[in-house]
Amino acid sequence: MATVLAARMAGLAAVFNLSRVSWRDLALTLGPFVLLVAVALWLASRFLQPAPPDTITITSGPEGSTYANTAQRYQKILARQGVTLKILPSQGSLDNLKRLADPNANVDIGFVQGGLAGQAGTDELYSLGSIFYTPVYIFYRSPKPITRLSELSGKRVAISREGSGTHVLATALLRANGIDGKDATKLVNLEGTAAEDALQARQVDAVFLMGDSAAFANTRELLRTEGVRLFDFKQADAYIRRFRYLSKLELPAGAFDLGKNVPADSLTLVSPTIELIARSDLHPALSDMLIEAAREVHGRSTLFQKAGEFPAPLEHEYRISDDATRYYKSGKTFVYRTLPFWLASLVDRIAVVLVPLIVLLIPTFKLVPWLYRWRMSQRIYRRYGELIGLERAALSQTTPEERTDLLQRLDQIEGRVITLKLPRSFSDQVYLLRQHITFVRTRLTKPADSAASAPEEQASRADDAPH
Repeated sequence: MATVLAARMAGLAAVFNLSRVSWRDLALTLGPFVLLVAVALWLASRFLQPAPPDTITITSGPEGSTYANTAQRYQKILARQGVTLKILPSQGSLDNLKRLADPNANVDIGFVQGGLAGQAGTDELYSLGSIFYTPVYIFYRSPKPITRLSELSGKRVAISREGSGTHVLATALLRANGIDGKDATKLVNLEGTAAEDALQARQVDAVFLMGDSAAFANTRELLRTEGVRLFDFKQADAYIRRFRYLSKLELPAGAFDLGKNVPADSLTLVSPTIELIARSDLHPALSDMLIEAAREVHGRSTLFQKAGEFPAPLEHEYRISDDATRYYKSGKTFVYRTLPFWLASLVDRIAVVLVPLIVLLIPTFKLVPWLYRWRMSQRIYRRYGELIGLERAALSQTTPEERTDLLQRLDQIEGRVITLKLPRSFSDQVYLLRQHITFVRTRLTKPADSAASAPEEQASRADDAPH
């Protein structure tokens, strides 16, 4: 492309000999194209993506939580690229969602559990992908296994604190089974260790645990507690069809203790995913960088996921952003793979303007010389028109005074030809025109009786004139 542009510039230099250039013709020739380029640059500046910021804010979770620890890992990864990630603690997923939905809150991204979209306005929010599962563990006391959540009716059920993601999901699942707290069922706002202790002390009959409350050690201890069982979602297929943000997971026998085979049988669980939610104005370069960080942090295998399974563009309640979709299909762009972040962002922004501009300029460089030559030729042809008109006037019967006047007009035409500002490449046409002027002058100085042969000679000269 650079070679083509250089060749075009050389062609322009040959045509536009500055020592003989007509600035008026040059302005009329180049003016429309300069205006077109200016308009193109203005449009590009209007739609040009601004430079990516070097600082963004994530709303994470309580201090010491999985969300907070994950945000700290993201922070270290982004720092390697020269981007500062500010971590803003929160009360959890629902708090994160409300902050992201609030245009006055100074946050850019956050961790949000599936199932909460109805709790805040999400029109301007997009998902960068799901990053891990957070299974729903329902522990209960019963002499025999229960197969439906409706069997918890009339029991004391701990559904976590109000406003938490666990509380929202537990409420939705219980309502789907006809339990809304208005019957004999007692819904208790206990979470974490307090809920586990209450279950072991027989103060509640069942507890909903998710996320940090369902840590491996806590879950294993509850499974070893006499009389406590883990709910098996026999109707998991129905749940995931009704609640599209849920996934079906299998907990293998012996997953928590191989020696004692805890649990004794394989169990089916349901789980929402945690999604990395961003505002719609997140810069594409930062979107790529965050997904790269998520891949590094969440790409390993765990009890419920295979290596490389996350992050994944699983579209549940939030639309996957266009930038994330492009990244999952083709990865980072070449410049961001090979250059430092600050330099890649600069090159990327310049390319957005230069590539369309170069595509516009290449045909322009080809058209401008042709248009300029056409304008120069028209200036010569205009003198030919005057010359032909003068010769036709001489064909009629004219007095000596009239012929003298015609000769003066012919001198004026020749004077205008001599003062024409034309590139040297048009010299041959100028001298040919002057030869024709000399020929007409000769005709005007001949005796009048020789005018009868003029039509044939005029036709011969017309054949020699440039077209």
